[in-house]
Amino acid sequence: MAKQVTAFVKLQCPGGQATPAPPVGPALGAHGVNIGMFVKQFNDKTGGPDTKGMMLPVVITVYSDRSFEFKIKSPPAAVLLKLAAKIPHAKKAGGDVIPADSKKGGKYKGFTVTQDQVNDIAKKKQADLNARDLEHAARIIAGTARSMGLTIVA
Repeated sequence: MAKQVTAFVKLQCPGGQATPAPPVGPALGAHGVNIGMFVKQFNDKTGGPDTKGMMLPVVITVYSDRSFEFKIKSPPAAVLLKLAAKIPHAKKAGGDVIPADSKKGGKYKGFTVTQDQVNDIAKKKQADLNARDLEHAARIIAGTARSMGLTIVA
């Protein structure tokens, strides 16, 4: 007999660094899932140098017998664009890392990405985007870059 799906849980966890603390613990604990097992499996799959520490969306399918399986999606386009544009992380309490005039209203003016970088990001994200081909995926990523205030250069 096939397992019956009881829930889909969508989370964003840092690659290789997930812990049973919120948001993972409460979200999975409410469905009776073994949190420690999920954390161990997730960290094992995402502990590589290219994903470690990067926020990764994950969709967890919970079954009626409290077993689960999960699918790791590609990182958000905005995160990949920030890495490509070499935008430094802003400090939460203290001095500004980003120049005062470059970040205004959530925009990153003054930073640029190349069309090749946009195409590379589109290749990574194509499976998770609603795009018919690579060119369309690149246009979606370029739109995200423009909405962030990034300039796309040839």
